[in-house]
Amino acid sequence: MRVLTTLILGLLLLQPLQASEEVIINGEAAAEISWDDLMPEDYGLSLEELFNSPELDALDDYSPKAQQIMDQMMQTLASAPIVESMDGRMVSIPGFVVPLEGVGDVVDRFFLVPYFGACIHVPPPPSNQIIDVHYQPGTRVESLYDAVLISGRLTTEVFSHEMGTAGYRLEAYRIQPYELPDDAEDWPEE
Repeated sequence: MRVLTTLILGLLLLQPLQASEEVIINGEAAAEISWDDLMPEDYGLSLEELFNSPELDALDDYSPKAQQIMDQMMQTLASAPIVESMDGRMVSIPGFVVPLEGVGDVVDRFFLVPYFGACIHVPPPPSNQIIDVHYQPGTRVESLYDAVLISGRLTTEVFSHEMGTAGYRLEAYRIQPYELPDDAEDWPEE
């Protein structure tokens, strides 16, 4: 099933990006965090939990049973647990932009996700791997392929959108380009 392939590729890409210099915002350090920091230590997204139906491979993607399994999977992804201790922290986190609101190529609200193509393809990442970013006065998005480092105040606030459900919100104060590791070309693409 194409959904399983997309999910597996996405989970393989949940690797940390390259480290950068410390960011200071209004005198407060915005320590760089990894996407793993946004998942509780005891949380492990199990493909078996999501795809616990042995007849899954034989299903037509558009069958009622496939739709039922997809609905269950989407609910599981949208309700992934968050790390409460991250609430209110000033952080910097690298990722990729999925535009939600803006005018033209300038966006002021977007999802930040750990790998390119997340939320564009189905299924989206778990909600603890999607951040709802607000940035005024907005930023120009030249290429969705480019990684960025977003720095700002992180809160544990759920936001649902047709593209996915975010378990966190980030009030962004700084956006800068981010370099992927040298071996990034070896990563599979969505």
